Amino acid sequence: MKGRLPFWFSQKPADPKIMLTMERLLDGLSLHTICESALCPNIGECFFRKTATFLILGDVCTRHCTFCAVENGHPLPVDEEEPRHLLEAAEKLNLSYIVITSVTRDDLFDGGTSQFVKAINILHENRGGVIVEVLIPDFCGSAEALKAIVEARPEVVNHNVETVPRLYPKVRPGADYSRSLELLFMVKNLNPEIVTKSGLMLGLGETKEEVVEVMEDLREANCDLLTIGQYLQPSPKHYPVVRFVSPEEFSEYRDIGKDMGFIEVASAPLVRSSFKAAELYAKVKGDAHSLDSSSFTWV
Repeated sequence: MKGRLPFWFSQKPADPKIMLTMERLLDGLSLHTICESALCPNIGECFFRKTATFLILGDVCTRHCTFCAVENGHPLPVDEEEPRHLLEAAEKLNLSYIVITSVTRDDLFDGGTSQFVKAINILHENRGGVIVEVLIPDFCGSAEALKAIVEARPEVVNHNVETVPRLYPKVRPGADYSRSLELLFMVKNLNPEIVTKSGLMLGLGETKEEVVEVMEDLREANCDLLTIGQYLQPSPKHYPVVRFVSPEEFSEYRDIGKDMGFIEVASAPLVRSSFKAAELYAKVKGDAHSLDSSSFTWV
């Protein structure tokens, strides 16, 4: 779909001084963020708040999802200093809530699990009271890899299903819808205290009925939190936007999800899986004043 974005995508321009300061900090620590690599539209807001979603295992993915702006190809060897650099960034930014994600590394024997575990452990050991959310790939369905992640005890395990199963062959080649649901289900079975979370993009050609069915599947997998946002095409070579979903329709999905039993659903055009993650997590802990629908509405 070509043309200008709908009016509800209007945002304040990012402060160039803040952007430069954050970029220098991250470059100095040889760290990547999904904010930059995935061309997130909320990067200015997040950097203003001195937050970022850290991208470990490099910035080159071994899969070829057609929606994602992250570069794909042949990754470099794993940086063994990455977990320590994450800790340095957390200390310099004084972070109490840290989100860590990664590219998919099907080239590694453990899919990169050990790097996640090292990152979780070093943060818990050196930042008292820190909350760690990991947004993980599917590790090719490895139960051993997932068990290692759970045993490291991150407070939140996030794994995005991204879209409806009918669109997987075109949007997420190499991924498997049932495998992603099973991953979330297994996390709860291994440790019911860990909060589970998933995310959906809309505007790829899915129907309302399909979206609701995915939400139902996630609840059957005991998923606690759900994020729903508008897909935006990173470049002409990526999967096209079929339609722009209205804020009113996003609000409807939030109400449907709450009725289904999700602890919280963040649903609005510019919602992304880790945007304002701390506020969303706080709802699990019963802080009713930490999040309202306006937190995720950008109009």
